[in-house]
Amino acid sequence: MANLQPSLPVPPSFAGASPPSPSPIGGAQEPNDRKLASAEQLVLDLCDRDLRENALLELSKKREIFQDLAPLLWHSFGTIAALLQEIVSIYPALSPPTLSPGASNRVCNALALLQCVASHPDTRIPFLHAHVPLFLYPFLNTFSKTRPFEYLRLTSLGVIGALVKVDDTEVIGFLLQTEIIPLCLRTMEMGSELSKTVATFIVQKILLDDIGLRYVCATAERFYAVGSVLGNMVISLADQPSTRLLKHIIRCYLRLSDNPRACVALHNCLPDMLKDGTFNISLRDDPATRRWLQQLLHNVTVGGMGGPGMGGPPQPGLDHMMGI
Repeated sequence: MANLQPSLPVPPSFAGASPPSPSPIGGAQEPNDRKLASAEQLVLDLCDRDLRENALLELSKKREIFQDLAPLLWHSFGTIAALLQEIVSIYPALSPPTLSPGASNRVCNALALLQCVASHPDTRIPFLHAHVPLFLYPFLNTFSKTRPFEYLRLTSLGVIGALVKVDDTEVIGFLLQTEIIPLCLRTMEMGSELSKTVATFIVQKILLDDIGLRYVCATAERFYAVGSVLGNMVISLADQPSTRLLKHIIRCYLRLSDNPRACVALHNCLPDMLKDGTFNISLRDDPATRRWLQQLLHNVTVGGMGGPGMGGPPQPGLDHMMGI
């Protein structure tokens, strides 16, 4: 999910240096020109059905060394349509689950290129306005735990993760109009440890935006859906620890505690394992997450007592859904 920043070469005259002496092999610019030509040819190959599979593989492997690949993909005629064609072509294999490893790898290469587009500052918003992320949602709505499906879910989450990685309220607003939170919650319940981590990161980034926090805490049902999944994940981590996953879970809880009504509810429903030192060893080398946990426990303690800044006495709404 690394953001591909444009890095155009600066002409020597603008850099204040003398122009390089001509060389028999064309100097350092020639390899860059060859790479650009190679990238352009591979992008063109995407529109040729006979050449597409190899182009997908080569571009996905080399996407980080091709400068400005995202704008090239986005503005090249027919390229995004070809990538979406790859995605739509495997929909019939989702249910019943008949997706082969080869088909999964091929579409994941296409998804990797879409992640590149979602990461780039010049193409992120046009990518969003075209509603391209919606084409990925069927992959997040699957239940099979086989490797082809898990790889597909993880790569699809990578595209959404690239969108939310840069704080942008427009991105969060768009996602909240879709089913992204229920789809992430499903992965958080049944995905692999890595998929759970990426899905939880996406929920965390949504919560960190003010409109995301308001959305989740607007109704008891939404708060309960998020809170119950987070709670179940904490319990499962006691048997199968994952520091990186725990970090995102605690950050989600801490952000929820910023909402007064949610904080009152958390006073009674926060998992005991976050209070009794169960994860002290896991967090021994992570001072930032330890501080988050300490702040979370402070917030819910003060909030439960109706302390200042935490919403006063308990209010109806969220708490009845948590069995309070």
